[in-house]
Amino acid sequence: MSFHFSFLSSKLPANVLEGDSMDQDVESPVAIHQPKLPKQARDDLPRHISRDRTKRKIQRYVRKDGKCNVHHGNVRETYRYLTDIFTTLVDLKWRFNLLIFVMVYTVTWLFFGMIWWLIAYIRGDMDHIEDPSWTPCVTNLNGFVSAFLFSIETETTIGYGYRVITDKCPEGIILLLIQSVLGSIVNAFMVGCMFVKISQPKKRAETLVFSTHAVISMRDGKLCLMFRVGDLRNSHIVEASIRAKLIKSKQTSEGEFIPLNQTDINVGYYTGDDRLFLVSPLIISHEINQQSPFWEISKAQLPKEELEIVVILEGMVEATGMTCQARSSYITSEILWGYRFTPVLTLEDGFYEVDYNSFHETYETSTPSLSAKELAELASRAELPLSWSVSSKLNQHAELETEEEEKNLEEQTERNGDVANLENESKV
Repeated sequence: MSFHFSFLSSKLPANVLEGDSMDQDVESPVAIHQPKLPKQARDDLPRHISRDRTKRKIQRYVRKDGKCNVHHGNVRETYRYLTDIFTTLVDLKWRFNLLIFVMVYTVTWLFFGMIWWLIAYIRGDMDHIEDPSWTPCVTNLNGFVSAFLFSIETETTIGYGYRVITDKCPEGIILLLIQSVLGSIVNAFMVGCMFVKISQPKKRAETLVFSTHAVISMRDGKLCLMFRVGDLRNSHIVEASIRAKLIKSKQTSEGEFIPLNQTDINVGYYTGDDRLFLVSPLIISHEINQQSPFWEISKAQLPKEELEIVVILEGMVEATGMTCQARSSYITSEILWGYRFTPVLTLEDGFYEVDYNSFHETYETSTPSLSAKELAELASRAELPLSWSVSSKLNQHAELETEEEEKNLEEQTERNGDVANLENESKV
């Protein structure tokens, strides 16, 4: 059942509705820098003045770019990272990943080069370098540098043909087999790690954008919280879905304090509106009803709340089929009360065009400053169905006035008749 805002405007006080004269009283994200004072002077300041003039900075749980602002400290069981070494390498930064990539190959070549040199040294090949009757383990191997180059040729299967292993060296044949197998394993591991890191869908999330602000305004007669999402690429996100979480600390009735408690925000789960066809920018709406955590929050109370809204967009990349997730968040200073998003979709000659220059823009609209709970109570006091509009109210009022006029005429007629009867009886 929809409740028309036009009816509320006739019932609300003048200070409830703030239309075009509404000023942006949203908390500025820029911190106010106070002059440096001595510690004694800061302690002597009145508490109420310092609270009013100093705006406490809200610490984000998820940053605007989607990265979680959580650091894990005092982790003693670090061996768990080594049990999943592949994921550990993929999660490393690029500079460390490239360093490990180069170091693994270099150490492997040096290790087997040292073994090839030791075999040649133990067999006495170094003492018979110029002896044509001597059959060495590896021909043309005359030092550690040549052994290192032969190790590189063996593991990378280059095979220049200048240094060749002979059949008179069984230990060299065994080492050749071992290095070939281990070299293949190292290649598979390191190349696979680099491929997975390159093809990670994290970069795909860079082209999934969220509006810089969330807004609260009336939609279909209901107070709604809204934000906008869009996809900058022509290749679409398959099976895209949107979720929202409210991050706010709470205290239970038993006295337990739960920091950063997570509460679901319904953005169309039961109606299927959370599953998106993200071809053009969409406005995601959350109806503020009795199940909403914003049910009792009004415009004046919103800046005082310490909360954060985390929005999560998930889907599969059409080109690779890998799952992609994009995140963003809104704190109280980024929630605009009484605003709507500027339309960005226009119809051109044979196609629709999206103007991303207006993607983050909003405009002010008439919105009651009361909470959704107070609006519902005000509607219930009027004893009218929520679907009635101002026109139906006026029609009903006109009908009631007509009925009262007819009733008054009937009563007046009856009184006149009674007076006439009394006069006739007196004459008789």
